[in-house]
Amino acid sequence: MTQLKSLIAGAALLAATTTANAALINFQGTIDYHNDVVLTYFTLDQDTTNVRVWTDSYLNGDNFDPITALWKGDGTLLFENDDDDSINPATQTHYDSGFSLASLAAGDYIFSVATYDNFALGNNISDGFAFDSEAPIALADWDQPANGRGMGPNWSVWLDGPDSASNPSDPSASVPEPSSFGLIALGMLGLGLSRRFKKTNA
Repeated sequence: MTQLKSLIAGAALLAATTTANAALINFQGTIDYHNDVVLTYFTLDQDTTNVRVWTDSYLNGDNFDPITALWKGDGTLLFENDDDDSINPATQTHYDSGFSLASLAAGDYIFSVATYDNFALGNNISDGFAFDSEAPIALADWDQPANGRGMGPNWSVWLDGPDSASNPSDPSASVPEPSSFGLIALGMLGLGLSRRFKKTNA
């Protein structure tokens, strides 16, 4: 019985550890043009506190100056931000952007990253962005407002709190819900115990 309790406790610890490790999600990639917009889709399975979504790719001017927005899954604009390097000061630099939210309701969301100053045109993502009507300019040739030329194309998005998210660079390679790892661990434990009890009773 003591061994059984130890196995159950171990499985619970494994599930909790896996969930904690999977909660912080990072995607990275590059854009080609000044009017490219990076869209990261993510899901909260339940109402969640202390949700953070942010960029840390500006690197004091090594890469383009980003602006970010947070949208509901239906495209409704919730927040838009130009500069906020207080979300994760250890890695962000002064023109990075994002949001730190005390709470966020369960549901689907979109986190967008665009170049400054390609702001949203309206209150729904279907309204588009300010640079949509412009001919694409290769980032290497673009004179970004307030930043000049020579910025790099790299972006980096972090999500802290979501249960799952899709990779903007490869939407088919989504990060699974952390809870699924725990279910797999418990399922494997159940199979192991079932076999053990069958051998004992044989």
